[in-house]
Amino acid sequence: MVKNVKVEVIGVEPPCPRCQATKKAVDEAAERLRKAGISLEIEKLNVLSKDVVSRYGVLVSPAVAVNGVVKVMGRVPTAEEIQRIIEDTLK
Repeated sequence: MVKNVKVEVIGVEPPCPRCQATKKAVDEAAERLRKAGISLEIEKLNVLSKDVVSRYGVLVSPAVAVNGVVKVMGRVPTAEEIQRIIEDTLK
């Protein structure tokens, strides 16, 4: 079972309210998961970067990628949803 997870929050710089809310949800989920012994690395990516667009195909922010796979795009997920997505990734 993989215990290391990389979560990327893809949004605009400076962050809009929706991107900030997404980052907050990811941080909340990460805090809960860390208590369960899961190691998370959280990175913020700029949706306007050509590299990010070509790597992920994300054109609408906010988006969340887990271990390199986009799981949420164009809406703000809840912390519970992010936690479920990460737990499913670990299965």
